[in-house]
Amino acid sequence: MSNTQKINSTITHASINKCAIPYIRYKLVKKPPEKYIKSLQLDLFSQFVTNDKSEVSNTVEIWESIPKYFLTPAQVKKLRTDTGHADPYEWNYSEKGGNFTVRIQPALIKQGNNKYQAFFPGITEELVEEALKKILTIQNHGIHDVNKVETWVRFSLRMVLKELASRGRDRNINQIKHAIEVMSSCVITLSKEKKEIWKGSILQDLVTVGREEYLADTDAQHIGRLPLFISHAINQLEYRQFNYDRLMSCDEQLTRLIYKKLINRYRHANLINNYHFMYSDLKSTGLLQQNREIDNRKKVLSALNELKEKNIIANYETDERKESRAITDVKYIIYPSNEFISEQKAANKRNSDSDKHSIDPNLISVNKS
Repeated sequence: MSNTQKINSTITHASINKCAIPYIRYKLVKKPPEKYIKSLQLDLFSQFVTNDKSEVSNTVEIWESIPKYFLTPAQVKKLRTDTGHADPYEWNYSEKGGNFTVRIQPALIKQGNNKYQAFFPGITEELVEEALKKILTIQNHGIHDVNKVETWVRFSLRMVLKELASRGRDRNINQIKHAIEVMSSCVITLSKEKKEIWKGSILQDLVTVGREEYLADTDAQHIGRLPLFISHAINQLEYRQFNYDRLMSCDEQLTRLIYKKLINRYRHANLINNYHFMYSDLKSTGLLQQNREIDNRKKVLSALNELKEKNIIANYETDERKESRAITDVKYIIYPSNEFISEQKAANKRNSDSDKHSIDPNLISVNKS
């Protein structure tokens, strides 16, 4: 069962919330398509409403709402046994009224002493995933099979290195190679109400060159399959344009998460409305695990201040909820910047343009219902 993926081809934000996912099993394809597949869905995924295509990418909320990059190196060190191994880590969270559990089975990676050590995905893997999704939009670097619901991204270590460096997120080749290994070897299991609904890796069915060539040639091409959530989003046009360059410029992981939340939830941002979220909702993401709640709240304020510095929001307010003298929750009220408003309008237009294509008979299997 460890290699079984379970998901329905009409999955939407609402359907995962309702757990309307029949147990349809797909055989894993261990090799990418031998021939190029023409896909209008991938073409739409790669088209943006912008003056500078290099600055934008796509967010897939249904995939990105699953916590998976929240463990810190210090936490991972504590989870390891004396032999360097670690048990799977479980995290319970709530999403749109549903109770979910994500279980992360760590990657076991051979070390220089010939012993294996457990690694969980973290910040570097998060950034590499963003880079790979951006590379997917570059011509000839993505393959999308509409009927099999599969999406493959073709890349080299050097491409990822250059992409990260161009966004100020420098990682060396060994760090990128390690991240790719973690992403392809860890196993994530998603359950709702204790019922398993999906299982797989962040980067699946990785096809790579031999070890010697892999180490010697950082321009050698690799290809891996992205999770079914992303493939279904491409089929169903369930993704959203955003300022990728601005996201990657954010230093704090929590800032990036809140920014993604605003992109997907605050779609009609303007100067006469605002958006709010609760501290308790952010706690579900796994990024607020300080020992003291006051330190967690300071971390949120730091992220909000960075959002202001990056001109994503114009201002914010806090509304503390108390019982007696204890703070039980905090409401954060967000006011958008003019730039964010403009970017959301562009994303809305892009969605509208894509929806017009969804009735095209050449777009196989697109069903927005």
